[in-house]
Amino acid sequence: MRSTQLPTATRCGARTGPAPVSRNRTASVCAAVAVQQQQQLQVKDDAQPLFNPLKLGDLELQHRVIMAPLTRCRAPDNVPAPVMATYYGQRASAGGLIISEATAICPEAHGYPQVPGIYTQQQVEAWRPVVQALWHVGRASHPDYQPGNALPVSSSALPIGDGFEVYTPKGGPFKYPTPRALDASEIPAIVKAYADAARNAIAAGFDGVEVHGANGYLLDQFWKDSTNQRSDEYGGSDENKARLLLEVMEAVAAAVGAQRVGLRLSPYNTFLDACDDVQRAVQKNVWLVQELDRRVPGLAYLHMVEPRLAGGNAEVEGPIDHSLEPFRKATKLPFLAAGGFKRNDGIAAVKDGKADAVVYGRYFISNPDLPRRLAEGAELTPYDRDTFYSFGEQGYVDYPCMEESS
Repeated sequence: MRSTQLPTATRCGARTGPAPVSRNRTASVCAAVAVQQQQQLQVKDDAQPLFNPLKLGDLELQHRVIMAPLTRCRAPDNVPAPVMATYYGQRASAGGLIISEATAICPEAHGYPQVPGIYTQQQVEAWRPVVQALWHVGRASHPDYQPGNALPVSSSALPIGDGFEVYTPKGGPFKYPTPRALDASEIPAIVKAYADAARNAIAAGFDGVEVHGANGYLLDQFWKDSTNQRSDEYGGSDENKARLLLEVMEAVAAAVGAQRVGLRLSPYNTFLDACDDVQRAVQKNVWLVQELDRRVPGLAYLHMVEPRLAGGNAEVEGPIDHSLEPFRKATKLPFLAAGGFKRNDGIAAVKDGKADAVVYGRYFISNPDLPRRLAEGAELTPYDRDTFYSFGEQGYVDYPCMEESS
């Protein structure tokens, strides 16, 4: 059984796009790890809810422990590096699902150093032994990342507020610049870039894509009240604010098949100064997931983030009860929940019907064999935040598996 991997899609200039999905066909290290974990996995009775099979679109999973899209900044010149195959291979598990890091869909989509792209043939070829995610960061960028040192783009010409800073190849931290509002005539090209990136992901060997509509990046900037002050067909009403996101979902589904496409949303996000009032967030996103079911039927899944991660890097442990319940009830799609889960609350989320699967992030960084540890009730290795974005192999491929740490 191969490990399925989904890259997270990046939009031009913003981390909000489709993420390709792959079963890790080409990285032999991944296959070896998957076979080893399949042979050794012993599921304790209390963990069984996390280790029942699950079907997501065309994907047949053997367990419900999913790796989140995690930006790690290990792709020099925006091309996936060989060490990335080792990193994802270490985290492969039999019948599991990996959503790879967010990946830029076009040159203008970049906003972080050493983040991979999926818009050139060289990048497509380099992704073949790895996994990826597609996204567009929108205003969460800097002219140093933009072709011709142009301004980043967004829904409206509103800068990211104080408290958020950007690093570029020239140094930093710098304040985020005031972005340029996209003209409506430019939007079809961005929609096309998402669809093209999704096709490239499938060409690279992935099984599907996840559209990154969360975390204050481009699609989220159009959707959130605080970041969209447009008065044209992409602003004003909820229907108009959702127009770009829905157009992207339709285009990506048409490009690779709806059953290969998932969507990530963060309704309670405050990261990068993109937010809605809580009551508005519930109202808007209940409508959105229902509209998604109607407009783009047959998607693989809906992936939503608990409010304890609303600030992007919050250290609070555990999800907030029932926060995603309105959206879980509103959608017909398989429902993936993310938000600081550990072993017991992850098991409870699936057992109690709050989610069909649980998406783990930071603990997948420090525990390459996380599914096995959750199955057996083993201790989790703490993560080191200082190495999340540090460019080298330290804190990337040197965390031990259980036998190595014992």
